[in-house]
Parts: sequence; structure tokens; C-alpha cells
Amino acid sequence: MSAEAGLAVGAFDPIALRRVFAAFPTGVTALAALVDGEPVGMTASSFVPVSLDPPLVSFCTALTSTTWPRLRRAARLGISVLSGSQEGASRQLASPGAERFAGLAWYGTPGDAVLLSGASAWFDCSTEREIGAGDHRIALLRVHAMGVDPQVPPLVFHGSRYRRLAGQ
Repeated sequence: MSAEAGLAVGAFDPIALRRVFAAFPTGVTALAALVDGEPVGMTASSFVPVSLDPPLVSFCTALTSTTWPRLRRAARLGISVLSGSQEGASRQLASPGAERFAGLAWYGTPGDAVLLSGASAWFDCSTEREIGAGDHRIALLRVHAMGVDPQVPPLVFHGSRYRRLAGQ
């Protein structure tokens, strides 16, 4: 950020930093698996493709997350790139409480990854490693299977709001 924009370079007030981070548009993903026979899931807008060879993706989660410690126990983790019509699912999966999957259409894979029906794209992954990063943890995941529906536009998060791509 330039000094001309009103903020001095190097100023890291947490509220200002969050506002600047929010200027970067991201997709919205649901991460889920069957744990002890029940679907467990959360949302993440910090999903990033990492490597083609080997196929790796990553996402970040707060150290305070109570869902990630449960999900990391799963052999496989499903990542659903939410569609423009799945804002409600994103809000539901981000909310506290045990009923995160109530009314949501989902399916499990043979390895117990959970994927949401109607997503723009999906990945079936396993945890490769975790890296501490300040107040978050970066999870590096190996991709075992994937799919995409190019006719289904994604949900976007920008400016601390859900948005849809033009033409949706």
C-alpha cells in the first residue's frame, strides 16, 4: 500500500490489515470428512493450489479452530469449491454448532471424504503436513481425485461479503 493511499507502509494495525486482506477476492471452499461416522466440516476462503507434481493444495485455519483438530484425524478430506448458489451452505458450515450439515446435499467418497453436491469443483485429499504460521496453521494436502463442472460458477468472498461473478 502506498503512502498516497493514506496508510504508511509498515503499519500493521490488525483492523487495517484485515481490511486490506479483504480487498483480495477469494473463492469459498467447504472442507469435510466423515469422522466417527458423522460428517464434520468447515469453510475456508484461504484455499490455494500449490503444485502440479506432486498434486498439492493448501488452506489455512486459525489455531483456535475446534473443527480442524477433528478433521485432521480423517484419512481423506473433501474440498468442495462452493458455487454461486451455495452462500447459505457456506454460512451454515461456518457457524458454531453440531447441525452444520442439516439440510445440505452431500455425499461421501470410499475414503470418507465428504463433498457437497452442486459445487463448482471438488478435490479428494489427504493431509501431507501442517506448518505453523503466526495465529494460523497451513495445511498442505495431497490431491488423490478431483472434478470440475465448468458450467457452475463459483462463490466469491471479497470485501468481507459474499459475491458472485458478473453474469451469474
